[in-house]
Amino acid sequence: MLTTTAIFPDLPAFRPEKTRVSGLSLSRGDLTLVRDFSLDLGPGEAVLMSGPNGTGKTTLLRAIAGFVRPDEGRVSFGAGPEPASSADCVAWLGHADGLKSVETPRQALRFWAQMGGQGRSAILPLLRAMAIESLIDRPVSRLSRGQQRRCALVRVALANRPVWLLDEPAGPLDGGGRTRLADLVAWHRSRGGSVIAATHQLLDWSDARRIDLGAHR
Repeated sequence: MLTTTAIFPDLPAFRPEKTRVSGLSLSRGDLTLVRDFSLDLGPGEAVLMSGPNGTGKTTLLRAIAGFVRPDEGRVSFGAGPEPASSADCVAWLGHADGLKSVETPRQALRFWAQMGGQGRSAILPLLRAMAIESLIDRPVSRLSRGQQRRCALVRVALANRPVWLLDEPAGPLDGGGRTRLADLVAWHRSRGGSVIAATHQLLDWSDARRIDLGAHR
């Protein structure tokens, strides 16, 4: 349920995909970060992963995205006999926002829209939904960290992928930004998308499952 009056664009429909994580174990050197972690995530669902520093939240997200090879276990997308690839399913947001300091949001998001096979028409409505449309022609270097993160979330939406993997998405956001983030996630889920987020912040996302990674060491 949206908590603001934000209006989101009509992006082309994507095929909702199920995410299955089976018996994943991850380590760094001799240190075990995650042991025997499993998760089934269906279309429209969200998971919030928490835990102290060093419990492997970022590493687990990167493994689900296909950036890190697990010690054991596997990750698959889709329920059919031919699993979908992470490149076709996943939109990623890490600690870096994926924006060049010398570019404006207009320039950066046009690039990412093209990368996602989208037209430019969704850029301004998404910026409005994140309440930063007035900054569209301001260099990224002159945006605050919270404004940059809002712009990065627009980038994620423009990828138009069914599975969002978000690492500390609300880290630099103020209260208004967290509300806009919640609305963006609710919109994505209403389209059949799913979200896994690692967070230190207490995020109020409707019906989101909460997992403490400290229990999987």
